[in-house]
Amino acid sequence: MLLPRTGVTGSDFDPDGPSAPCSGIFGLSCSPSDAAVVLLPVPFEATVSYRRGTAAAPSAILRASHQVDLYDIELGHPYRQGIAWIREPREFSLWNRQALHLAIPVHEAGGSSKKCPHLSRASAQVDAIAQRLHNLVEKIAHKWIEKGKLLGLIGGEHSVSFGAIRAHARKWPGLGILQIDAHADLRNAYEGFFWSHASVMKNVLDKVDGVHKLVQVAVRDLGPGEAAVISSQPKRIATHFDTLLAAERFQGMTWAEQCSRIVDDLPSRVYVSVDIDGLKPSCCPSTGTPVPGGLGFRELNYLLGRVAKTGRQIVGFDLVEVAMGSHGVEWDAIVGARVLYRLIAWALESRKHANS
Repeated sequence: MLLPRTGVTGSDFDPDGPSAPCSGIFGLSCSPSDAAVVLLPVPFEATVSYRRGTAAAPSAILRASHQVDLYDIELGHPYRQGIAWIREPREFSLWNRQALHLAIPVHEAGGSSKKCPHLSRASAQVDAIAQRLHNLVEKIAHKWIEKGKLLGLIGGEHSVSFGAIRAHARKWPGLGILQIDAHADLRNAYEGFFWSHASVMKNVLDKVDGVHKLVQVAVRDLGPGEAAVISSQPKRIATHFDTLLAAERFQGMTWAEQCSRIVDDLPSRVYVSVDIDGLKPSCCPSTGTPVPGGLGFRELNYLLGRVAKTGRQIVGFDLVEVAMGSHGVEWDAIVGARVLYRLIAWALESRKHANS
């Protein structure tokens, strides 16, 4: 009889067995103090501007992770180093409910403006809640980083990455961000929300001095203001547009060659931010703002591997904008759980190459 996964090591652990019903991420039972990797769920989606559902992603990814086989054909047994799921503070869900109540009328009106004082007040209140969220995320992330843990954040909308990025940049000044995303997220604000999911990287560049370089991959939807931000900061932003990457491949360039060029833009320490809509819509049909085009799962995996194998250290990461679809469709969470395992595996592997 197969034994359930009940721990990281020991005679009672069977990686080929089924996950116990109440076990942790990937069916592991590992305390944060004993784990190399700690994962922080942040179920917040107040500024999502099209389709909601990403606040349910952390719990959905946790459930789906119990069906992920732990042996990795490229990297062996990354789970043996320990992966723990942190219980999020109660404030996260409370703040999400409060912010959503305020934000929904703003979304329905197409955004706030000075002509509608009540909507402007609502968007300002949402921003105040988001600011508290970012501060608490940063505090939690800093705590675990200082303990030597590899911290991964599970959203929620993309705005929740800000606090985690700020904590990592505080620890590693000169940090590079590898952003996988269909969108540039470089708007000054969106629908009146300063802390919008569409503004997260603009806020990072403006407010986090420790970030040296932003490298974007698979961007294929952006506004003219965002294009102007990219062109005005060529030393700090390198955007590898999806359309141009595809055109090069049509003309014979390989993905391996393109990945080498992408990785060359990154400094020695890298934070990876994966918005699931950077992948093809077939991988994330329920995400809030899907866009045709994008990377496949294997292309993402290869790119992460290139980062690790070149001696760059992945010091932290996030996975955001995974969403539960209508009627409880779980495909997005199934893909998300496997993207999460790849992020963990390559981040742990990168530590070996960085220290060799």
